[in-house]
Amino acid sequence: MQVRCFTHSTVILLGLLVCLGTGTGHAQSTPPTEPAPMTWRETSTPAEQALDAAAFQGLDAALSTQLTDVQSAVVVLRGRVVYRYYRDGEPDKLRDTQSASKSALSALLGTAMAQGRITSVDQRVVDLVPEWAPLNADPRAATITLRHLLTLTAGFSLASGPRTSAGTAAPLPVREAWARPLAADPGQTFAYDNSVTPLLVAVLEKATGMPLADYARQQLVGPLGFAEPSYRGSIVHLRTLDMAKLGQLYLQRGQWDAKPLVPEAFADASAQVQNAGGPPVGLSYGYLWWVVPGKAPRPTFMASGYGGQFIWVYPPLDLVVATTSTVSTESGQRGQALQWIRHHVFAAAQRRAAAEPK
Repeated sequence: MQVRCFTHSTVILLGLLVCLGTGTGHAQSTPPTEPAPMTWRETSTPAEQALDAAAFQGLDAALSTQLTDVQSAVVVLRGRVVYRYYRDGEPDKLRDTQSASKSALSALLGTAMAQGRITSVDQRVVDLVPEWAPLNADPRAATITLRHLLTLTAGFSLASGPRTSAGTAAPLPVREAWARPLAADPGQTFAYDNSVTPLLVAVLEKATGMPLADYARQQLVGPLGFAEPSYRGSIVHLRTLDMAKLGQLYLQRGQWDAKPLVPEAFADASAQVQNAGGPPVGLSYGYLWWVVPGKAPRPTFMASGYGGQFIWVYPPLDLVVATTSTVSTESGQRGQALQWIRHHVFAAAQRRAAAEPK
């Protein structure tokens, strides 16, 4: 695995994430291997609302006066929505998730495997999309599997081509993306390759025989009760509530309403360390999810998008936090969403869990 240098803002981000993932400074119980079944709830009893208000008191003030990059937030504790914040007062607005979109795509690939449309993560990409085989003369390209794409270890060179405002390689059209030279053997080196998203979308559409939006509507949007997403290039726009639902789906190991939407083994592998990862987040990586390394059977994991778009999942508390932020370089450098989770949400969730009647 190659070693990469982190920027100052990345080091700050990594420090926050490791503290969040390990629960440093907070009591933490060992999470169960088999989590208790949870039922998604967006409504609460008056008694629950009173306990929620007491536990989460002060969170609005922090967002309104100090952490103004954060635009929306939803907190879910043991399957129930316990806190919502919308700076613009629009809970149904579709919000730019940036690269957090990758984690939603991971779920769809898992459902395609469950249906037998894709054999396994170790299936060669050129077996699924044979027309790509002549595009790249490097014999290593023919050995690239779905696992390599899902773990961002395909090996394509990112040295040239357009860059995003975050400084990462911009996504390319699929034929150009597959034709790129390889800088490393597949499976050997993590590199944050945004062209993986259109490549995986093309694979999914070929395997299912359906446009992405139609397959997503059938397999995730409908079953999870999402508002209809908006697709803009390689980025999906979702309600913040629906971002939280995606995190809850993975917390529940692919189950929703006691039915498997994503295969349990795939959901578990997605949120476990598959490689050491690296920039721009500086964490280990699963299947299109970032993973905080640790000793717990189920580590903290998250979807991360440029500027402060997060789906943060903390299994020891059955806690899911979704945030959206201003999409800008400055917002990403300040890291206010993670500061808010670390210094406000985490403690509030622990207070609320402790207040639950025995």
